[in-house]
Amino acid sequence: MTGVGGTTAAVRLIRASEDIPVDTPRLPAREAARDELSDPMYHEHDPNLLERGLDRFWDWIGDLFSGAAGAAPGGPLGLVVLVLAAVGLLAALWWRLGTPQRALRSPETLFDSTTRNASDHRAAATAHAEARRWTEAVQERMRALVRSLEDRAVLDPRPGRTADEAAAEAGRLLPAHAGRLRAAARVFDDVTYGGRTADEAAYAALTTLDLDLGAARPLPATGTDRGATG
Repeated sequence: MTGVGGTTAAVRLIRASEDIPVDTPRLPAREAARDELSDPMYHEHDPNLLERGLDRFWDWIGDLFSGAAGAAPGGPLGLVVLVLAAVGLLAALWWRLGTPQRALRSPETLFDSTTRNASDHRAAATAHAEARRWTEAVQERMRALVRSLEDRAVLDPRPGRTADEAAAEAGRLLPAHAGRLRAAARVFDDVTYGGRTADEAAYAALTTLDLDLGAARPLPATGTDRGATG
């Protein structure tokens, strides 16, 4: 026998069950969930646009590295070896060919507007060498070398002469030193126009060449040689 309290509880249960839908259609449920999740409180800790972009970038790098490591012989270690070899090759080419400035700039004259004799250039070169400024020391020693050849009438003094021109002209009259003259002009161009840095060995080689040329006897100049230097 059901009492008054039991009857009241049964009525409430029936009414509650009538208020709860038994089956919600899929589309309204999806829209309701989307509206609920669009509330800003659910996105307070989401990454910003920059963070999402960086995450995608690093994911791309990781996928790229994984793919390359899988294709490279030896796996990830082999890929590291290949990358290091490529970097070493690029560094060697950069050192051998010089910076792009050398290819973009035309050779400039060996001497500036100031006229100094060979002794002045040698004194300047010695001062730079004592201060271990090897680039400036090489430049001044090359100028001393060429000025000395002009003072001895091996070369005709000519404004606007470049280091390469001086080496080529002197090499025809001093063939035993032609190769070293070309090498000296190349070093001068590298440190002056190519962005390279000279060292003590380069300066020592130029100093020795300067001394050797001072004791060398040039071949008799022909009309062609004089025309080239004039």
